[in-house]
Amino acid sequence: MRLYATHRRRLFHAITTQSLSSKPRPQRAAELNCLSLLQTCQSPLQLLQIQAHILKLGLSSNPLILTKFTSTSSDIDAIDYAFSFLFPPEADTRLYDTFLFNTVIRAYGKTPNLKHCALNVYCFMVKNGVFPNNFTYPFVLKACAGVGDLRLGKQVHGPVLKLGFEGDLHVGNTMVHMYGCCEGGIKDARKVFDEMPERSSVTWSAMIGNYMRSGLSVNAIDLFKQMQVAKVYPDEFTMVSVLSACGDLSDLELGKWAESYIERERIHKSVELCNSLINMFMKCGDIEKAMSVFNSMKERDIVSWTSVLAGLGMHGHGIEAISIFEEMKRDGVRPDGTAFVGLLNACSHAGLIDEGRFYFKSMMDYGISPKMKHYGCMVDLMCRAGLVKGALKFVESMPIEPNSIILRTLINAFPGQSEVNLSEFYTEKLFGKEVMNESDYVILSNIYAKLSVWENKYTIREMMDKKGIKKTPGCTMV
Repeated sequence: MRLYATHRRRLFHAITTQSLSSKPRPQRAAELNCLSLLQTCQSPLQLLQIQAHILKLGLSSNPLILTKFTSTSSDIDAIDYAFSFLFPPEADTRLYDTFLFNTVIRAYGKTPNLKHCALNVYCFMVKNGVFPNNFTYPFVLKACAGVGDLRLGKQVHGPVLKLGFEGDLHVGNTMVHMYGCCEGGIKDARKVFDEMPERSSVTWSAMIGNYMRSGLSVNAIDLFKQMQVAKVYPDEFTMVSVLSACGDLSDLELGKWAESYIERERIHKSVELCNSLINMFMKCGDIEKAMSVFNSMKERDIVSWTSVLAGLGMHGHGIEAISIFEEMKRDGVRPDGTAFVGLLNACSHAGLIDEGRFYFKSMMDYGISPKMKHYGCMVDLMCRAGLVKGALKFVESMPIEPNSIILRTLINAFPGQSEVNLSEFYTEKLFGKEVMNESDYVILSNIYAKLSVWENKYTIREMMDKKGIKKTPGCTMV
């Protein structure tokens, strides 16, 4: 019996050695050499040198080499160049398999500005008779989500049904995510979700996230409650969406319940989840609790700091926001444009004029060019302080044309009769930007009413009636 087992092991070793040695030894050595070079490749220049080596050795049609070449070019952000090498016009597409195409589509889909190329590769794949499988469509659908093209997503949905992949859980999850990322696709996402024969926590998280992206926070909370009834346990990604919904609805009680649920179920408190807790508590007005979460974090990223800055600015705690900003710099975290928006907004709400001007100028020290939001914060800062003429000069010196928000801020700040001409001038600019925006007409109408220029006020109201513009009724929430 022992001799038989020994003989069987020797026979197996002989068969496997023969199969591995089916290629000529020099060719196998060349293949291993190229794979080793691709493994250590770190720049596009090195990739070019390796490509020349591959061509010289006659391995340009080797599927294993091509697959490794694709993944390497993706890692060093050279996938766009790699396509011309992988699929030259004279190439014999019969040498290519589904796995290679999946690798290329996945690589393109991971590159922010080249997601449309992933769809082109998919079309090239189908056109040349290479059949996609259930691993192909998640990559293609993610690319459709990145592009945000609903019509294109529906065109990909067709082959999924035709080939019978709609029952695949991973394909279904990606389909739900894709429709949710496309404008006007939320109903299609829910339809796919409802028709799925099997759902995981990822499925529920994707649909809840879709509702949040569409601004349907109430629907997100309702679906989360259904998830609880279905006894599907949420993960940290689900809770991030739920906390965002609580913040949007300013539902502090539900937010506190969500926090206790996280503690009770021992859901991993990632940096992203803690950031969502901070954001939720800030939006609900519980600054003390938000700061407690922030101070208890063992690890923080730039989003953690900017969430606190934005929250403090929202509630007018300018001094505290400046203190947090300086602490962030001491911790070695480099502020970005969003951090400065939160800080400038805090200075504006707290009336810290000199501090706001100082930090606006200091943006250049970090290589940050002011954007429209930064200019808007400065205009708001000066207008709140009654420095309308200074705000006017600031707007006129801006290197970019002011948007409608800045113009409305200026118009509302004009104090009296001497500024009526400027009010009219900037309101006309608003009309040119957003012809059907009812708030622009109402602003000018209110200015004429404040100045007792009733004839002009009635003219504005007549214009609104002729164009079918109606004032949105005001409401108060207690």
